[in-house]
Amino acid sequence: MASQDYETEKVAFREFYDASWDTMEAARTAFITMIGSLLATDAAIAGAKVEGRIKDREECLSKFRLKYQTALESTKTAYAIRDHISDLIGLRIVCFYEDDIERVKDLISAEFDVLGVTDKTAQIEETADAFGYKGLHLDLRLSENRKALKEYAAYADYPFELQIRTVVQDSWSVLDHKIKYKKSIPNALKRRINTLAALFELADREFRAIRDGTAEEIARTDAYAEIEEESAVVPAEPEAAVDAAPRRYAPLNAFSLLRIAKHFFPGQEFEPHKVDGFTQQVIDLKPDISRGKFNFYLREKIGQVRRYKADFEARPEGTPLNPFTVMRHCLYAGDPDVFASLLTDRARESFDAWRAEHEPAAEVG
Repeated sequence: MASQDYETEKVAFREFYDASWDTMEAARTAFITMIGSLLATDAAIAGAKVEGRIKDREECLSKFRLKYQTALESTKTAYAIRDHISDLIGLRIVCFYEDDIERVKDLISAEFDVLGVTDKTAQIEETADAFGYKGLHLDLRLSENRKALKEYAAYADYPFELQIRTVVQDSWSVLDHKIKYKKSIPNALKRRINTLAALFELADREFRAIRDGTAEEIARTDAYAEIEEESAVVPAEPEAAVDAAPRRYAPLNAFSLLRIAKHFFPGQEFEPHKVDGFTQQVIDLKPDISRGKFNFYLREKIGQVRRYKADFEARPEGTPLNPFTVMRHCLYAGDPDVFASLLTDRARESFDAWRAEHEPAAEVG
């Protein structure tokens, strides 16, 4: 029963904490599993990390003394310490981007009862000259539907705090705890702390801007037509460039290579890191290659390479040639002197032998 005597309530809380430890630990594990399963239903936030902890017993008592004891005792209000420790069980979701936070909040709020919300981000952004930890804290408990399930019934009386933050915000939170003095300090040192916090805030915005810019590049649907127009005036031989009409030069990059690849291999999924790596490999061999020239190589040689692919894969020892391998063959066929290293010696010998036998008119490097 609640009282106004701190020593009595301290003993009661310690007894409750020790007796409930195993159940709280099981609840923590169950809540992590539950929330992880919810996040997995949304591809945009499925990669978010979920972790949790049980707050240290003595830390709970320190928090109560600091935040609640004086106010409660000044109003002669009876209390049980347990009722004022909302983060006894604490979970944290670390997501990638700032706008993921609201997405996570909406998903979680639909599945749990929300007891309270603390928006640290709004508190910081409402003050023009303040920087610091940003994130969203939700005080939650199981919904009535989940309480009714046998596997969750034992955890019905255990609310928990959920912190939602980005990777950058999480990093700042960790570092912020290492800065022991932040308030009553010289202004020069305070400015340095604020500058550091501002850099973290800028990093969050830039990560989001990079993501959005990347998506915009990939989403451009009319770009291949532009590339095809450029390819129409690309000379087949370098010496022919003297007589070629002036044209806009657009260097090859990962996004233009991806658009070209998707044109020649419709329906094929290309892993970003493989596109990025292959693009860099091509540029390393031909630094001045344009997207039009790359498209020219594929457009001119892919028919031949596809015929070779069909023959090669029909052989007993043949293995499937993936789109990257097909593009490597196209580049080699288009300029064997420059792109010979894109193929192994064995692959070049096989391709050259096939061309000499089946398409002797083709130039063999």
